[in-house]
Order: sequence, then C-alpha cells, then structure tokens
Amino acid sequence: MKTKYIILTFVSIVVLLLDQATKIFIDRTMEIHSSITVVENFFNITYIRNKGAAFGFLAETSFRLPFFIFISIFAVVVIIVIFRKLRPEQKLTAVALSLIFAGALGNLIDRIRLGEVIDFIYVHWYDHYWPAFNVADSAICVGVFLLALDMLLDERSRKSALH
Repeated sequence: MKTKYIILTFVSIVVLLLDQATKIFIDRTMEIHSSITVVENFFNITYIRNKGAAFGFLAETSFRLPFFIFISIFAVVVIIVIFRKLRPEQKLTAVALSLIFAGALGNLIDRIRLGEVIDFIYVHWYDHYWPAFNVADSAICVGVFLLALDMLLDERSRKSALH
C-alpha cells in the first residue's frame, strides 16, 4: 500500500474516532448550553449545537442543511482527487489533506445524523470569547495550517534551487 494512503487511513481513523467519541460523550453527559470550567478565564467545555458554519454563518437560512452537506461532500471529493495526484515525497501535504478530509467527514456525519454540529471546546480570554468548536474543526484548521506551511516550504526550496 502506498504511504500516502496509509497516512490518509491512519489520520482519518484517529481523527474520526476522537471527534465522534468526544461529541457522543458530550451529548450523553452534558445538558445543552451547560459549561464546565477547565481553566478559569481561558477554557471551558460548553455543549453547543451549531446549525451553521463558523461563527454560526448561515445558521438561520432554510437551505443551510443541504448546502452544508453538499459543501462537505464536495470538499471530500476534491480532497480525494488532489490526494490521488500526490507524489510519494509529499508526506506533509498528505498529512494536511488527511486532517482536512477527516474533519470534513466528522462534521458531515453530524449534519447527516443530527442536522447540526456538536461544538464544545470554548476558548476565551476573560469576557472575550472565540466561537465554540470541536475536534473536526481543529483537524481542519491544523490541516490548513500544515498545507500553507508545506506550500511556503516548497516555494522556498524552489527559489533556493534556482539560485
């Protein structure tokens, strides 16, 4: 089996299991909108259901569910198409795309199963709050960061090869 597919399989399984297990645990052990302080004035576990995307984007629109399901499926398909074209040496790109893929699948599962996404990681600085998120969202963000880093490193190596 090619290394890139081993990376995709391993990362996807780990992220999906962690994402779904934490969401199921939160759903079964907490009341909606209840909160547990983990680090005072910085980090809470707060059970929230998000019908929209980041920052509740499109949460109140009638077409939101089919739209977000379509976008998630589209993203998964595009990632698979890009992934198939990766060269063996593009391991960081494979990890980055695998994280984004698994995160998209994790939130897609919630949207199909619940019609919304369970969020529970709530970071804030005193009264300044960042919107709640989950493991799938974190995987997507880390994947995008790694993809940008990989592109930057690739560009630098190309420039240094020209000089």
